[in-house]
Amino acid sequence: MNSAHSHGLDEHPTVLAELAAGRVEYRFDRRSPATVVVFYGGHMRAGLSLGEEVFAEAGCSLLVPSRPGYGRTPVSTGGSAAAFADVTAALCARLGITEVAAVVGVSGGGPTAVAMAARHPALVQRLILQSAVGPLPWPDRRTRIGAQIVFAPHTERVSWALVHSLVRNAPNASLRMLLRDLTLLPVRDVVAGLRLEDRARLIALFSRMRSGRGFTRDLKELATTGDLAGHASQVSQPALVIATRQDAAVRFAHAQALAAALPHTELLESRADSHLIWFSPDWPLITEQIHAFLTDGPPGTSQQR
Repeated sequence: MNSAHSHGLDEHPTVLAELAAGRVEYRFDRRSPATVVVFYGGHMRAGLSLGEEVFAEAGCSLLVPSRPGYGRTPVSTGGSAAAFADVTAALCARLGITEVAAVVGVSGGGPTAVAMAARHPALVQRLILQSAVGPLPWPDRRTRIGAQIVFAPHTERVSWALVHSLVRNAPNASLRMLLRDLTLLPVRDVVAGLRLEDRARLIALFSRMRSGRGFTRDLKELATTGDLAGHASQVSQPALVIATRQDAAVRFAHAQALAAALPHTELLESRADSHLIWFSPDWPLITEQIHAFLTDGPPGTSQQR
């Protein structure tokens, strides 16, 4: 991964696949037979990257699909987390991927990752969840109402145009605004604690985010927790759940609920100041534990709770 991509300064090129279930946008960075599938959460798409270096450094290939409604994947492709998990399994078959070393669920992408591990145990060897939505109500009522206004189909483009303009013209003010709902700590302290290079990476990332129709779809789908709880109980693979107690976007209770529901799991507590665990001083230590989880012993030997 070159430095421009790793810092979020350029978008990665993506391609489209026409599958039986519909069109899906994806990025496939081929390095080795060991493939990691990443499902990002809200406002992200296959052309953007966040914290992927740990998988690249482990020599893994990366398959990153845009979930329904994000990027160029229509909202009609995969009407649920389970359905899009099946779409991704079909995409793996199309690409000749017969083993997935780990499926990674980030934030709102967590339920899709859990569904893929549960529904395709012969394909998926491990599950990694980062700041992921678990089997609890999400989001809170105030966030839901606000998001339905700001990210509605007729307002989403204007909302993000304003955000992108603010990011360009007042980067520090924009960081305080955008991080306010992601942390339980005073946001000025959180921004002040960021390294300059991390501020630059965040600004570059925020300047390219869009919600499409994906985020309002997520709000509807993730309001119900029954499917996720059911899928979690069916996951036979070892799982690693990573989260911080300072996350205001997806509370730490979600990670605890996931750890309780997944049969073979380790809960790793990040010391991050916000939902964005990749910008914490302890991220290098966490990447070491992710690397060990990916490489130590055959699947199934992971520490159990």
